[in-house]
Amino acid sequence: MLYENVTGRVYDIQGYSVHDGPGIRTTIYTKGCPLKCLWCHSPESQEFGFNLGHLPVKCCGIDVCESACIKACSQNAITINEPVKSLSDDTMIRKVTIDREKCSNCLKCAEVCIPKSIYVSGYDITVDEAFERLEKDKVFFKKGGGITISGGEPMAQFEFTFNLAKRLKENGYHICLDTTGFSKKENYEKIIPFIDLFLYDIKDFDPVIHKKLTGVDNKLILENAQFIARNGGALQIRMPIIPGLNDKEKDLRAAAEFIVGLGDAVKLVQLLPYHATGRSKYSLLGWKYRLQKLEAPSDEYMNGLLELFKTYNLQVQVH
Repeated sequence: MLYENVTGRVYDIQGYSVHDGPGIRTTIYTKGCPLKCLWCHSPESQEFGFNLGHLPVKCCGIDVCESACIKACSQNAITINEPVKSLSDDTMIRKVTIDREKCSNCLKCAEVCIPKSIYVSGYDITVDEAFERLEKDKVFFKKGGGITISGGEPMAQFEFTFNLAKRLKENGYHICLDTTGFSKKENYEKIIPFIDLFLYDIKDFDPVIHKKLTGVDNKLILENAQFIARNGGALQIRMPIIPGLNDKEKDLRAAAEFIVGLGDAVKLVQLLPYHATGRSKYSLLGWKYRLQKLEAPSDEYMNGLLELFKTYNLQVQVH
């Protein structure tokens, strides 16, 4: 089986992942996504380019690094904050802040930051390099599990995702593809033979609401789900439940009826309650999180949705 050793851009490779498909898995996360979901818990995945992150708690203070980041910044975007007490003793530390309006994203400050308080999200990797890293975890897959290619939207870097899937499949790995479904039908047609299970998002069934919440219409997404189902692909449907945004009963029922229509290709439906664990990531990137006041749905509410979907004779779980 031939594959091309093309280069992709990723932001993380996470071992011992138990939420990205069956069994114990290692997940490789690609950068770049055509959707901009309001609740996205991985904002560092949205842009294909490199993102500059800043985690102030890791800063050792400019007196230790001799203001290396400030000296590296040609835009005068890094300035000194008021001194704060050290977490380890009573000394005062002078840390820095980044003016995102002035920052040109040259990333030179991250290159010289000793404790990696200022860091870059994203790096380039070839198919062979990714395979070499992923193969280190194969001992964990002996009793099930495998590799999940996620994002961002991995199909937005189709050549990398396609060739990595081929490379993994020829070595006998179980492969999941975590996808929004927003890519050309021809791309899914090519990759179906190398994917054991599509982790497939349906974020809302109403096209107007879907575009309002994600920035894109859902027509292509629903068509691709039908195409995958007709052409031998296996689907695990994932539905995020965002209180007050995409939880109208009529739309949920319409989605359930659509999923039933996909037939035996659907192995499981997962209802994913909104959580705020990714909220803090936005400040690290200098971004504003738009759902600050949103609360997670109650267990009682999610159990009610679980029972609703069961009435359609679907295999369903709250995840």
